[in-house]
Amino acid sequence: MAILEFQYQFLLMITPLFVVWYFARRRGKKTPEPTTWPVLGMLPAVLLNLRRIHDYATEVLTVCGGTYRFLGPWFFNIDMLFTCDPANIHHVLSRNFSNYPKGPEFRKIFDVLGDGIFGADFELWEIHRKTTMAQLNHADFNASLERTVWHKVETGLFPILDHFSGGKHLDLQDVFQRFAFDNICKFVLDYDPCTLRTGLPFFPYEKAFSTLAEPLLRRHILPEWLWKMQKWLNVGDERTIAEATVVFDDFIYPRLTSSRSREEDDDSNNKMTILNAFGKVYGETKAIAINGTLREFLKDTTLSLMFAGRDTTSTCLTWLFWLIGQNPTTETKILEEMEAELSLNSKWRPFTAEESHRLVYLHGALCESLRLFPPVALEHKASVSPDILPSGHYLPRNGKLIISFYSVGRMESVWGKDCLEFKPERWITSSGKIKHEPSYKFPAFNAGPRTCLGKVMAFVQMKMVAAAILYGYKVRLLEGHKISPRDSIILHAKEGLKVLLSKRIDGKDVNQ
Repeated sequence: MAILEFQYQFLLMITPLFVVWYFARRRGKKTPEPTTWPVLGMLPAVLLNLRRIHDYATEVLTVCGGTYRFLGPWFFNIDMLFTCDPANIHHVLSRNFSNYPKGPEFRKIFDVLGDGIFGADFELWEIHRKTTMAQLNHADFNASLERTVWHKVETGLFPILDHFSGGKHLDLQDVFQRFAFDNICKFVLDYDPCTLRTGLPFFPYEKAFSTLAEPLLRRHILPEWLWKMQKWLNVGDERTIAEATVVFDDFIYPRLTSSRSREEDDDSNNKMTILNAFGKVYGETKAIAINGTLREFLKDTTLSLMFAGRDTTSTCLTWLFWLIGQNPTTETKILEEMEAELSLNSKWRPFTAEESHRLVYLHGALCESLRLFPPVALEHKASVSPDILPSGHYLPRNGKLIISFYSVGRMESVWGKDCLEFKPERWITSSGKIKHEPSYKFPAFNAGPRTCLGKVMAFVQMKMVAAAILYGYKVRLLEGHKISPRDSIILHAKEGLKVLLSKRIDGKDVNQ
């Protein structure tokens, strides 16, 4: 009866919304700027554009100079500032960094991540960052990365691509997600789940990451009382999040060794180096900010690293191959660069992390993919103290700020009139070197002190995977297959990336 009563009250609440929705559609507004309706605020405009929310936000921000205040229905208590202004991004993420921690609101929305680095602030965040950085800077890290990536290419990627070559279509996004998941599990847990295998069987713990993306976005928009009610009733998005949390726990906990083995210091010979490192600092961390056990802390740490390792590289590679499919001349230039810089004119060979830095044009293509489709679409911030942004907008204490990384890459005022074009050349200097853009203009890896620690690692891995595929296979987009960014925190391709494959010989099309 309680559920039926809730459904009845909810129906009464949303009926006026659809009436307003109908009239809003008929108004034929000349600009995308949303109307502020009595009681309902700007919610009707959101409902009208719910299936293209990132593009709609970009249209509004373009018209409004890069910053816009969103007001929800009065009973939702939603008042937040959206921005993609590079000056604001620089101010919040760098110059006034201390005033914009993740904060309690972020930790509520992303409670699934627990005490991992993404939700950590202050001393706990510094410990996470310092410990992770030490592992990435270890003398043997590049060699370990190379072994892991090329092993997965040879034993997982190539067999799958060979199996589908000349046959039915393949969802490359699924392949990239499995590839990245297997690699990050090997890096963090020293365990290869082998989700990238012939037949592409379903693995709930790998796909659970994707199921969370949309519910977490809606937590940004819906009032806390509404999604907490869903959580209490165990329905809708909150049931999805709860089920994913159980899947993560069931996968990670059995693969964590005892706390005693974590404390042993046998340096690079220990295959569980990163978790041992976090096990060592747990005592210090616990005294600062953690109430959970060592086991829970290591689980949270592992989950955050897995989130970062799976979605950044797989999302960028997905959009890279779609963009190359739309712009085939870039494929020719990438292949020519590989032959010239890596001497691949006669036979394929794996290359080192150091050699990957020679692939400047491929680097530019990856940057364009990240600019147009940043894996993390937005960043949530709240001000500790009142602040005035460089754009002149005022933020009160605990004021909500949403930074659209997706929108900043599509602003003509930031990137020029060709901002929507795929042009790897924009990342190459006149002398043929990689052109570096400030992170507040190109925040795909965040900006300021919270810049992604795995940026270099991600570029190396993505270059290896992209080069291996392009050299060995001709990739064609499936005719009639439409693709669009998913309305979620992570910019997956909503419909996947369906392609047809054919084998190349020594980098050349067999049919040529």
